[in-house]
Amino acid sequence: MYEDIKERFKALQEKMMDPSVLGDSKEMIKISQEHAGLKKAVALILELEKVSERLRQNNEIIATEKDADLKTMAGEGLTELSAREEKIKEELEEEVHPASPKDKKNAIIEIRAGAGGDEAAIFAADLFRMYSRFCERRGLKLSLIDSSVTSNGGYKEIIFEIKGAGAFGLLKFEAGTHRVQRVPETEKQGRVHTSTATVVVLPEAEEVDIEIKPNEIRIDTFCSSGPGGQCVNTTYSAIRIVHIPTGVTVSCQDQKSQHQNKEKALQVLRSRLLARQEDEKRASDSSARQTQVGAGDRSDKIRTYNFPQDRVTDHRVNMSWHSIPRIIDGDIEEIIKELKKAAKAEIVKIK
Repeated sequence: MYEDIKERFKALQEKMMDPSVLGDSKEMIKISQEHAGLKKAVALILELEKVSERLRQNNEIIATEKDADLKTMAGEGLTELSAREEKIKEELEEEVHPASPKDKKNAIIEIRAGAGGDEAAIFAADLFRMYSRFCERRGLKLSLIDSSVTSNGGYKEIIFEIKGAGAFGLLKFEAGTHRVQRVPETEKQGRVHTSTATVVVLPEAEEVDIEIKPNEIRIDTFCSSGPGGQCVNTTYSAIRIVHIPTGVTVSCQDQKSQHQNKEKALQVLRSRLLARQEDEKRASDSSARQTQVGAGDRSDKIRTYNFPQDRVTDHRVNMSWHSIPRIIDGDIEEIIKELKKAAKAEIVKIK
């Protein structure tokens, strides 16, 4: 069933060893990206084949073996093997046929403090920690692009990239306004405050997705501020890029050099322009039916973190989870799973 995927993967491996491809950097990048994109699918296919073969052997033992003990042992393993086979099939189907082609892309996440002053900035830092820990659990690589730190250790704004297979597909449902209800550390009277932070999740756009012409942008340089080494505040390493046709502005100062800041800023700019382009396309398509869950859009109050009641509620699926410390520590797998399930159900309903 999946032989064509395995054959394509093998062909790409052979191409990567071809001297003519090795000498062509653009072709090598293209092949390497496709190869990396198939790697997880091939691993799941091989695992599925092993589990299916064990199931076949167990069923054969049950049907032909006369030894009662062997039959019992084979039967006991069937339930676990069947469940594992079903789980692998689900993962493989999602990997081979993602809900959107963009789901396999890396992600760029922007968190901004909303209403609530200092407490909102601290909450933005909490969300950043949550996603950082989630990435550690999933083996995803997180790298900072730009940040604006407040005196209390919070963030007015923080932008970071998450690299890894299916990063955008995993985190796209985090886009929206997150609300926290708790007693701030600065509140002496013990009153519960409500603060917000907004999260934007963008698929990383490559040069092939969005072309930015040199005459369409204005690049300004300025001194970096905050942590970043001895060059901070002494050299013009920070970059600000303005996309003249749209007015979209991106700044980056957290990299070590002006060149690195420029590359990261262009990366964010491409992703924002791609998201803008797709938003305009959806808006012009009157037949397109978008939902909060299906689109992962940035509408108000997608989730509330209620500390006094130790409860996190996602309003899109009207479900709650307890143990906020565990969730803030990155254990958001169950929430993502429910949002994905709701999105699939919505797609089926539309069809």
